[in-house]
Amino acid sequence: MKEHACHSPHSSCSSHAHGSHDGHQPPQSPPSPDSLHSPHSPHSPDTSVHPPSPPTAAAHAAAAVADPAGRRRFLKSLGASSLAGASAAWLPNAHAQTTDGNAIANTSANAGAAAPVEGEPLTLTVNGQRRALHVAPNAILLDVLRDQLQLTGTKKGCDHGQCGACTVHVNGISINSCLSLALMHEGDAVTTIEGLARGDTLHPVQAAFWEHDAYQCGYCTSGQIMSAVAVLADKRIGHDDAAVREAMSGNICRCGAYRNILAAIQDARSRMGG
Repeated sequence: MKEHACHSPHSSCSSHAHGSHDGHQPPQSPPSPDSLHSPHSPHSPDTSVHPPSPPTAAAHAAAAVADPAGRRRFLKSLGASSLAGASAAWLPNAHAQTTDGNAIANTSANAGAAAPVEGEPLTLTVNGQRRALHVAPNAILLDVLRDQLQLTGTKKGCDHGQCGACTVHVNGISINSCLSLALMHEGDAVTTIEGLARGDTLHPVQAAFWEHDAYQCGYCTSGQIMSAVAVLADKRIGHDDAAVREAMSGNICRCGAYRNILAAIQDARSRMGG
């Protein structure tokens, strides 16, 4: 075998130092204690401090079972979480509304101001006051009085012109307002039950109905009074009870107070000098 060139005993050959001439690696020496704690050593244990993991839902539940007070707190937290989730699902815009409420209110106000007025123009004189409205082409006079002008004394009964509960005066003539289109009354003077009294003084027919107890449930009373006022103002109608009954036959009282209604009308006639 060929002798290595570094055969000299005084040679500092690294191959001799590591024993690599014969093809064998020298045994590795165990790591020193100092190397174990070196931050760059592959053998050093991980001594870094990690934050504790947050408790899981299972841990909360286990703690709640062990502690009755904790169980109550746990159930309350579940209820609050469920309520918050349901609120978020049903009210997707709640956060925007609460955080920017003023902007939403201003936007709504601006949108309302900029929106065009819908409906056809209509001008009426209602109970002595001139009213300018915009109504749908198919709006009924009864609905305009009740819904737009808030004159709810006029009642909606049958809605077919058969019961008389919706009676009002248009230019002094009694009509069933449920059968009349509002746009047909441009410029007309309309009187409802709210327009009969003069301040705190009742109309004579109203006072007579009160004194003769000419009502029971009161739903038909406003229509009965408006028709009675028109009957007393119509000179073509006789003064006898039969003529009054015939003239008032378009007003139905389901409570059956007809006798008292007739007495109230005849009493009002005498008060009005008729």
